[in-house]
Amino acid sequence: MWPFGKKRNAPSTAEGTDQQDGPQAEVDRSEAPAQPSVTDGATTVFDPVNGDFGPFDGDAVNYREFDFSDFAKGGLDLGSMMVPVPHSAEVQVEMGSEGPRQIHILTPHGRITPAAFAAPRSGGQWAADIDEFAEGMVGDGLEVTRRTNDWGTELVGTIGEGVVRVIGVDGPRWMLRMTLAGPASSADALAELAYDVISRTFVNRGDEPAPAGRALPVVIPAAMAEELKKTVARQAEEAKKAQQTPQASQPAPAARRRTGGTAGSRMEGSE
Repeated sequence: MWPFGKKRNAPSTAEGTDQQDGPQAEVDRSEAPAQPSVTDGATTVFDPVNGDFGPFDGDAVNYREFDFSDFAKGGLDLGSMMVPVPHSAEVQVEMGSEGPRQIHILTPHGRITPAAFAAPRSGGQWAADIDEFAEGMVGDGLEVTRRTNDWGTELVGTIGEGVVRVIGVDGPRWMLRMTLAGPASSADALAELAYDVISRTFVNRGDEPAPAGRALPVVIPAAMAEELKKTVARQAEEAKKAQQTPQASQPAPAARRRTGGTAGSRMEGSE
């Protein structure tokens, strides 16, 4: 978790704030694209460095300038991303065979899954990905529409009583993608909450070269990693104990005598 700094009730930067916390202050802010979009007839401009809402470029904007405590109980520091966790939400780690696979934010309205990717300096990664995403969703049986938000175009897929929404945001050499999943009855509430999460998220691209479209590395916070380690160890111990349970404590399988055998013929358990 990462702490909040100066008292701030909205995700906006202040003039004259001290930005001498390490190399962040030396980043050329002129490279950050400003992307206009239209929402409900009102034109807004997204600027990940000098704008009034995020996602912010964490390499150029110091998250300590912000205080989102009115919205979030803390922030999840994943290395390449700093994502606020709303007061009503909790974090879930999806485990794979080789370790953590994805981080989910579980809310009363549904699930939000953040991911960050490398992108061209000129931007446009989401525009390059959106058609393929839409085709994949249709292939999975969803009815897909495109809608406009403060950052551009999003995909909304419906299937039965469920809704999947994919929001992509282009930044300087990075793209943030949030995938939302939940029941249709709370889809609008989940979207509004996700917009608030996105507008308070920071993406740390770093200077390491990476091909466009590659996922930026995710680092599990130490405290969370320790909890996961304990959980995995506990589950392994429980599985070991289950395997060591004496067979005598289980009902004996039905037996049948081999055809043509004598009284001394061996018995075979039923399959």
